Amino acid sequence: MKTLRIDIWSDIACPWCHVGKRRLEAALADFPRKDAVEIVWRAFELDPSAPRERDRDVSYAERIAKKYGSSPKEAEAMITRMTDVAREDGLDFHFERIRPGNTFDAHRVLHLALVRGGWRVQDAVKERFLRGYLTDGEPIGDPETLVRLAADAGLDAEEVRATLASDQYTADVRADEEEARELGINGVPFFVLGGKLAVSGAQPSTLLLRALDQAAKELDPRPVMLAGSAEEGAFCGPDGCA
Repeated sequence: MKTLRIDIWSDIACPWCHVGKRRLEAALADFPRKDAVEIVWRAFELDPSAPRERDRDVSYAERIAKKYGSSPKEAEAMITRMTDVAREDGLDFHFERIRPGNTFDAHRVLHLALVRGGWRVQDAVKERFLRGYLTDGEPIGDPETLVRLAADAGLDAEEVRATLASDQYTADVRADEEEARELGINGVPFFVLGGKLAVSGAQPSTLLLRALDQAAKELDPRPVMLAGSAEEGAFCGPDGCA
């Protein structure tokens, strides 16, 4: 089978993106052709106007309440539900530690990771950023924090620092975001399998596995054998006809 590429539009500041990543990984664990899969993380900013780090005197629950026009109690309930769902997928979210900020530079580092180490290194950096933000309470908009986290995942710290001091990969991030607009993506995570099949949101792993199977069939040029046809029908082979 040809390589099945999965493009995922996602943001670091997106709890459901981490849940979606775990569920895709669970689906891939049961996918017979997982060795022919590559994953590319694409940039999507939930809040492009965000400062490097927001006011730490405002809690995450207060931000959620303001954003969705809900009460603080409703926001707390939303956070509790999200934490419980994440725990079921093996994730340990700590919203009380979160230090929100602009994620544009994090997306630039992810592009650097893809260029330097391929999709597996990019995936490792993505995982470290998500865990740093959602579990460890790292300030994801701080350049030196990005340098440290990216180095944890295998990138060269000095190269990451030099990249962040430049405008390198800015155009790549903008290109990802423009493609998202063209595709009509208005929420993340958003998966595109084989350039054709789209899945929106942190869907269950069972649904993602079905999507993987369907995308693989569309990539495979070989005809599909109807069950039982070779055994029951008359045919000729290298050793003669039956």
